[in-house]
Amino acid sequence: MNFEKVKSILVEELDLEADDVTLESKIKEDLGADSLDMVDLIMSIEDEFEIKVAESDASSIQTVGDIVNYIAQYNA
Repeated sequence: MNFEKVKSILVEELDLEADDVTLESKIKEDLGADSLDMVDLIMSIEDEFEIKVAESDASSIQTVGDIVNYIAQYNA
């Protein structure tokens, strides 16, 4: 499931507890990511799922669910 992979990336990249990451978690506000973290996170997502996230799309990603939905939409 994409959520589990995304969750593990977030836990590793942002040094979080797995229980802190839910689909509703806001990446910046709830999980503490800054703009540099977001760049690293997007690159990790691109590598893991072999996709390319457009800059315009990256700026609209606010929650963990947004990432999961983007991956599902990309792979549809």
